[in-house]
Order: sequence, then structure tokens, then C-alpha cells
Amino acid sequence: MIPYGRQSISEEDINLVKSVLESDFLTQGPFVPKFEEEIASITGSKHCIAANSATSCLHLGCLSLGIGKGDIVWTSPISFVASSNAALYCGATVDFVDIDERTFNMCPIILEQKLKEAKIVDSLPKLVIVVHMCGNPADMKAIKQLSIKYGFKIMEDASHAIGSSIDDIKTGNCKYSDLCVFSFHPVKIITTGEGGVITTNSSNLAKKIISLRSHGITRESKDFVNKDDGGWYYEQHSLGFNYRMTDIQAALGYSQLQRLDQFIEKRNLLAKNYLNSLDGCPLNFQTINSSSLSSYHLFVIQLIKFETAKSRKQLYDWLKNNDIGVNVHYIPIHFQPYYERIGFKRGSFPNAEKYYDASISIPLYSDLSKSNQLKVIDTITSFFQ
Repeated sequence: MIPYGRQSISEEDINLVKSVLESDFLTQGPFVPKFEEEIASITGSKHCIAANSATSCLHLGCLSLGIGKGDIVWTSPISFVASSNAALYCGATVDFVDIDERTFNMCPIILEQKLKEAKIVDSLPKLVIVVHMCGNPADMKAIKQLSIKYGFKIMEDASHAIGSSIDDIKTGNCKYSDLCVFSFHPVKIITTGEGGVITTNSSNLAKKIISLRSHGITRESKDFVNKDDGGWYYEQHSLGFNYRMTDIQAALGYSQLQRLDQFIEKRNLLAKNYLNSLDGCPLNFQTINSSSLSSYHLFVIQLIKFETAKSRKQLYDWLKNNDIGVNVHYIPIHFQPYYERIGFKRGSFPNAEKYYDASISIPLYSDLSKSNQLKVIDTITSFFQ
């Protein structure tokens, strides 16, 4: 079976992880800050904080921005449920902004119209979580301009998008956002097994996140409320969590970062080959702005229904039966039974629903061989013949 995505592990990765296993530090050691510093350097952000998952990072981001009961958070309906769940964890109310059919990202035009309507009824969001779908950077400049006008904070869910850029500005730079989150699950661009990071240019937000990821504890004497009893002393100032990344994970991530450019280049070459080879099939593809570099975490194909009588399910089953691993990213969040129970209805976000009805993610990862990609292309082509 050719998987739709998988990790690429080198001898260098294994040796660096082995060195940590043989060291004195398995949990909090020198590789966590080293990994954080490397990502801050790559993205051009001032701060980077590592955690045990991107979901934890999204939660920490919401908490650091003061999201709580009575607040409203908007995000994209085409994402993994973690994008919206993080706000619900904080007691906030969640809503969605429909996507642009071409880019698969939150549509700034639809966002602006929804903001105008929300302002009239005094229900503007406190935070908008912008998802970079498949690794394609969203139009952050336009969304930032709207945030200035309507007064909301911005967190980028860049779980798919490390290594991507727009106008030569790296995703995670936080030029147009307060925070940016990356994921390092094994099917992502680089991996730490499980893990994630938050980047930010705010020292205040970074300080809050560092405390919240470790039980709300501080060991900084200048922040102590009570008398410092000695070198062992610490204080808990908030109700935090155990969201720390281990040194084992950080070492793997640090080693993987050394090949980030190589991974992005290979994914873009594979994507270009798909685009060229599948051009004659009744398919649509994600639109990438000419000034953008996608990290191509996913390669999504969409059936053009008026050009073929065949269904998405038939194509999905055909590929599976030919030992090609495929998936659908994603089922619209508002389709989930939990979200239906809290009031969301089908038909509310037509672009997202149209996207879902037509889309399949086909294999794309840096170690995908030419022969295996050719098999995927031939199998898709033969389906339509």
C-alpha cells in the first residue's frame, strides 16, 4: 500500500535521538530550547515555544490571548476539529467563515461581509484562527487589515505549512498575526512523533505560554509573589497544563529541520508532476498564488462533477482497491455530530460543503518514489478511461 503521507527518517535523525537516549536528559533538556531557537531563526519570529502537540499549542494560544466564556472565535470549517475545539476548551463560542473555492483557505471577502453583519448585532469575534490548508498560505495581509478595522486577534493554524511563504515572508514570521502554530505529526512536513510549536513576536504572550504549558508555574524570582525560599523554589500563578515537549522529540525535530528546504523542494516537484500528468483528467486542483510557496503537506484532487458521471466515492474505492492510500481532508467541522448538537446545520457554509463533496488527498511525501507516483497517476488516469 502506498500511503497518502509518511515520515522520512534518516540515519542522522536516529543518531541524534540515540544520543539523547544515552544522555542525562530525556524530558526537559538542551534540545528543547535548541529546537525552539532553530524554528524562530527559520521563520524570523522573536519567540518559539514547543509543546507536546499542535492541539495543545492551539489551546495555549487561545488561553494566552485571554479567550474565555462569552468570547467569540471564528475559524475555517475545512480543517481538523482541533482548530475550533481549542476555543471551546476555553469556554468560548465558535463560528466558521466559509472558504475560497480555489485556495481552500478562509475567504477574506466572505470574512469581511460576516464582520460587517456581526458588528451590527454586536457579535464580533475576539479571535480569528486562520488555517493554511494543505500548506498553502492564506491571504494574511488582507485578514490583518480587517483585524485592525474590526479589532480581533489573529492566530495562524499553520499545522500544514512550515517552510511555506508568501511574498518571501515565511509562515510563522507573525508579521500579520499574534501567534502561529505548527504541527509535527508524522505525516507533516517534519516530525517530532507528536508535537507542535507556537511562534510569536510578543514577549508577553511568550511568557504566558511558557508558564501555561508547565502547570502555570514560574521559577523566575522577579515574578514571585511570596518570599523566595531558595534555589528549589517555584510558584504556580495560573491553572496550567503539562503540555511540554520532551528532549527526545525535540532532538528528532531539530535533525529534521536541517532537511526542511529539501523536503519542501521535493514536495513541490512531486506536486508539479501531478499537475502536469493529471491535466487531462476531469479534476480541479488547489490554486497557489504566484507569490506563494506552498509546503504541500497535502495534494488534493477534486472531481469536476459535470465532466464525469463517476463519484468521489468510486474514485476513492478504486484507489484503495489498487493499494493506493488516500484520504479526505477534511469532513467539514460543522458536519460533526458534536457540532450539530451545539447548533450548526448543513448548508451553512456552501463552499466548504462543495469542497468536501469533491475532494480526495492523494499520496504526497518527500520519500515518494518516481515509480510509486507513476502508479498513482496511472491508476487515476485509468479510472477515468
